[in-house]
Amino acid sequence: MQYRTISNGSTSFEVSTLCLGAMNFGTLTDAATSRQILDRFVEAGGTFVDTANNYSAWAGGHGRDSEDVLGDWIARRGGLGDVRLATKLGAAKKDPALPLQNVEPTNFQGLSAEIVAWEARESLRHLGIDRLDVLYGHVDDRETPVAETVAAFGELQREGLVGISGISNIAVWRLVEAREEALRQGVDPYGVIQQGYSYVYPSPGFGRTNDVSVDLLDYVAAAGVDGRPPLTITAYSPLHQGAFTRDDKPLWPAMRHASNRDRVRVLHDVAAELGATPNQVALAWLLGGDVPVIPVIGPSTVAQLEELLGAADLVLDADVRARLDAADLDVRAIVAV
Repeated sequence: MQYRTISNGSTSFEVSTLCLGAMNFGTLTDAATSRQILDRFVEAGGTFVDTANNYSAWAGGHGRDSEDVLGDWIARRGGLGDVRLATKLGAAKKDPALPLQNVEPTNFQGLSAEIVAWEARESLRHLGIDRLDVLYGHVDDRETPVAETVAAFGELQREGLVGISGISNIAVWRLVEAREEALRQGVDPYGVIQQGYSYVYPSPGFGRTNDVSVDLLDYVAAAGVDGRPPLTITAYSPLHQGAFTRDDKPLWPAMRHASNRDRVRVLHDVAAELGATPNQVALAWLLGGDVPVIPVIGPSTVAQLEELLGAADLVLDADVRARLDAADLDVRAIVAV
């Protein structure tokens, strides 16, 4: 396992470069298997675990199933130890009687001061801990003034309930606005942003603000120097739920274009030549980029975890990376239009 430091400028700590996503724990992945995955991840040196307060309501859960499984696991092992835990708030159901979805009406709770204060404490209660290492706003809330949301996260940090705050599924300009507002208020800015990111790219589309963009990579690369607070990217769905290796798991619609078909072909060719798996190469590509990110992996079995752990120490030579990136030429032209 490899490690890196995440920071918001005043609070810093080390985490493993692979983050274990617990989205399906307690729902699609039963509690016993979830604990086995957690134990093996920690045994392998993993120290970063990610969840949310609405996982996995869409799979028949009540929303905090994952937090409850983690809380039980933490209690069984007598505390977190070296593990750093992240959770999210703001995307649970606002109206329990209505569906939760990514298109309007989304039915998200949002990021008002009241929601941030209440949901953070509820997460602490379900997890059985007294401090969250990382707390994300799960989805940007444009109906709540950014100053209100920033102040709410700042208050949690001042109270010692949150170490580093973060945000997810947000446009770059909104991220910059929130971080600048934090500096105006004298509170610690978001130090982590979680977006969708993988070896394949989505077709461009107005309103797509939940993916890592070239502008975001440039902004993060410039952070942490010259008085600009540090910022780290964590990447969700880096393997598209098995789509790189399973015929029954097609890429998401926005990813189904000719350039990505070529990229997946090259990914398989390179993996075969290296004696690795396509998933391992895809994760290594993220880990070793010019702007390295922390992939959030979501194995549902210990065997799947074992495969993904192999990416932590897989270093792609410059010529291999160049070959993988060369398959990007067509899609860059698409995105530039």
